[in-house]
Amino acid sequence: MAKPSLVIVLIEDSRQQQLVFRYLRWIGLEPHAMRFLRPTSGSGEQWVRERFPIEVDAYRRRSARTATKLIAVIDADNLMVQERLAQLDQKLLENAVDLIRMEADQVARLVPRRNIETWILCLNGAAVDEETDYKRTRNDWAELIRPAVDVLYTWSRPNAQVPRYCVPSLQLGIGELRRLDFRDV
Repeated sequence: MAKPSLVIVLIEDSRQQQLVFRYLRWIGLEPHAMRFLRPTSGSGEQWVRERFPIEVDAYRRRSARTATKLIAVIDADNLMVQERLAQLDQKLLENAVDLIRMEADQVARLVPRRNIETWILCLNGAAVDEETDYKRTRNDWAELIRPAVDVLYTWSRPNAQVPRYCVPSLQLGIGELRRLDFRDV
């Protein structure tokens, strides 16, 4: 597959955007090949859920003409990851959009549990659990993102061994990223 001409990224907040932006830059994408969509107010989680079917439909129409990918990042918050994924699937069905075809669609659904801060800490080697809300526990998130992305890149390579301390939601997210074909980037 040719280098994607566009990667559309649905996100809730700036930390998610920073992590995904740096990851995409690390694998070789230029900023002009990325389009980040994020809410301007209100619940970011709700906005991503509502916007997801619209962007899946747009992704499918665009990918028929040119290499396109879609990444949706939505925190699980108090839900289990599978519950949040089921909500995204339900939104697709409510909007008469076909469910994600894992073997065909270049769509990744990243669902950090509780939130992206859990992933950032885990990627930095911290012992974390998925029950604790780490969002307001630190003031140095921006400094932690760069080394987190380095590790995310390493762990998301084909056949890379992910350590046991990696939280389950991040393991699932890595699997989603591995499905995206960035070989020619």
